[in-house]
Amino acid sequence: MVLLGTLVNGLCIIVGSLIGKFLSRIPEKMKTTVMHGISLVVMVLGLQMGFKSGNFLIVILSIVIGAVLGEWWALEDKLNSLGLWIERKLGPSSKGNISQGFVTATLIFVIGAMAIIGALDSGIRGDHQVLLTKGVIDGFTALILTTTLGIGVILSFIPVVLYQGLIALFATQIDRLVPTELMDMLINELTATGGIMIFAIGLNLSGMIKIRVANLLPGILVAAIIVSLIFVYNHI
Repeated sequence: MVLLGTLVNGLCIIVGSLIGKFLSRIPEKMKTTVMHGISLVVMVLGLQMGFKSGNFLIVILSIVIGAVLGEWWALEDKLNSLGLWIERKLGPSSKGNISQGFVTATLIFVIGAMAIIGALDSGIRGDHQVLLTKGVIDGFTALILTTTLGIGVILSFIPVVLYQGLIALFATQIDRLVPTELMDMLINELTATGGIMIFAIGLNLSGMIKIRVANLLPGILVAAIIVSLIFVYNHI
């Protein structure tokens, strides 16, 4: 089954989030310390991913152009409005910022080599090992994030299943149409660009600053376009 790894990954996020919701009734002092610990880990993860870039100019252009597009489209405001609507539907029991939990978890779970390589392995070879491993990691991460950011984390299973599922379903075509060199470049630069956003999320979680991370999201698409244009130019 091509989508087995993706579906298990999504299920792990759901289960981890639900467990995290039951564990969220911890003292406020402890929750603050846990949040600071998570923010430090997220920042280190973002830096580690950011250093994977082979050409940091691509990352800079992607972030800058992506920020302009994100502010123009007001993605952060739209996500916050969606989050408030969901909070009203869930009722007073929904604790935490829904949109913050959703965006934070989605970026952490979707950005990176494991999502792309795992989905390709599932689609081409029927090997789900990478996604199953990622599912376990994502499940524990969702548990921890939910205790501090709230149940909005559970919604991240939707983009994870859609993103990885589409790659898995079209893996054979992707493998045939996208050269290995271009795929390697895409993975590195998308991971690095996403890593900067994850670092920004870490800063937000620490309370040091408030960066509108959702308005940086178009940078992922911009990075893919820039890398593709560079590859085509180098092979003309």
